[in-house]
Amino acid sequence: MTFQLMHLQPDAKALATWATRHGVLSPDGDYGYALHGLLSAAFGEQAPKPFRYFGGRQGLLAYTEASLDVLRMNASLATPDVARALGLNDFDAREFPIAWKVGQMLGFEVRVRPVVRAKDGRERDVFLHAIGDIPAEENGGMSQRSAIYSEWLSKQFLVDDAASIIETQMDAFSLTRVLRKDCAGENGKRKVRAVTGPDVNFKGRMLVGNPEAFARLLARGVGRHRAFGFGMLLLKPALSC
Repeated sequence: MTFQLMHLQPDAKALATWATRHGVLSPDGDYGYALHGLLSAAFGEQAPKPFRYFGGRQGLLAYTEASLDVLRMNASLATPDVARALGLNDFDAREFPIAWKVGQMLGFEVRVRPVVRAKDGRERDVFLHAIGDIPAEENGGMSQRSAIYSEWLSKQFLVDDAASIIETQMDAFSLTRVLRKDCAGENGKRKVRAVTGPDVNFKGRMLVGNPEAFARLLARGVGRHRAFGFGMLLLKPALSC
């Protein structure tokens, strides 16, 4: 199995131009939907995901199971505007570990969108879902929000005993509007709409549980919206946290 960490350096101006021209720039300036479209246009079914965009200076990181040769071949077929926006003339990838040890301690960082599906099918903020109709200010405010999000994150890691969190902290929180497509209407077209939800960054330390399940967690990502810039689990030596 090939598993790689890929780095691209999108051109900020070309990216903004492409996103604006195609109507896929969110009101808050989130590029997740635009990058999803660009990566799909450049790499097709092998579009790398999950990914994390850090902005103009640090660029974009993504996980992929495709080889570097295959990625470069696909990139060579991209149209000039897509290649310019993603910076396809100069990208790289390196092999990432696929073998992990039970009990291995790792530092992590992850940007997530902690939401659940409500009974009506719509997404709902995990925090608002947990507190019900009680005003947020009566439920501990930000500290309670952090605790609920942390519990949600822990459950994501524990699926199939992939990993357990030793400690974590909510490093950043905001409510952001991201673009998503509705179901197809009568004319068969899907409209793009802005959806508001939690945008949370966590840092912490964890222990690997089941090595195979942990490898799947890395490749799949954490939570929902993984193809749009959320859920990429970035790893660090534990002592750096």
